[in-house]
Amino acid sequence: MPSILIIALFYIAFDIYFTDSGVWGFNPRYHSSIVLYKLPLEEWLFFIVIPYASIFLHDTIVLYFSRVRVSDKLAKYLSISLILISLSLVAFNLEKAYTTYIFSLVILVLIFSFFDNTNVINSFYFTFLVILIPFLIVNAILTGSFIDEPIVWYDNNENLNIRFLTIPVEDFGYAFSLILFNLLLRNKLKKV
Repeated sequence: MPSILIIALFYIAFDIYFTDSGVWGFNPRYHSSIVLYKLPLEEWLFFIVIPYASIFLHDTIVLYFSRVRVSDKLAKYLSISLILISLSLVAFNLEKAYTTYIFSLVILVLIFSFFDNTNVINSFYFTFLVILIPFLIVNAILTGSFIDEPIVWYDNNENLNIRFLTIPVEDFGYAFSLILFNLLLRNKLKKV
C-alpha cells in the first residue's frame, strides 16, 4: 500500500493539472457527484484499485509461472528500444502535453528499472501482456467504445490522436509506467 499511495500522489497531481488544463476530462453523466479538485471520486479510487489489482495479477502470474520471463539481455534490449521510441515521440511532439508527459514517464521508469536488482522488468514484460487484456476491455469502454459517449474524453490536440479502438496510444504508456513504478517502488520498500 505505501508504494501505491506514493505513486498515486504523483499521478493524481498531474491528473488534476491536466484535467484543469482541458487535456482530458470526465463525463459527469457517468460518475458520482463527489468531485475533488475536478476529479470524480472514481478517478481517485482508480489510483488505488488498478495498481493493486495489477500488482496482484503480476504476483500471481509470477508465482504460478515463475519461469515465464524474458532474459536479462532481451529485457535490456526491449527497455532500450522503448526508451529510444519514447525519446523520439517526446522530441517530435513537445507541443502535445499528454504525449510528452506519458512518454517521459515511460523513459523515467525504464531508466529506474536498470537500477533495480530484483529484475522485476524481466517478468513484467510478460505480465503486462496479460494485464493488457482487462485494460483493453475497461479502457475501451471508458474512452467510448460500445457506448454512446466517452466516460473519459481527451483533447486530441494534446495527444498523437492514434487510437486502438477508442483508446489513445498514450494510455498504453500510462498503464505501463503506472504499474511498473508501483512494482519498482514496492520492491525498493521491501528492502528497507
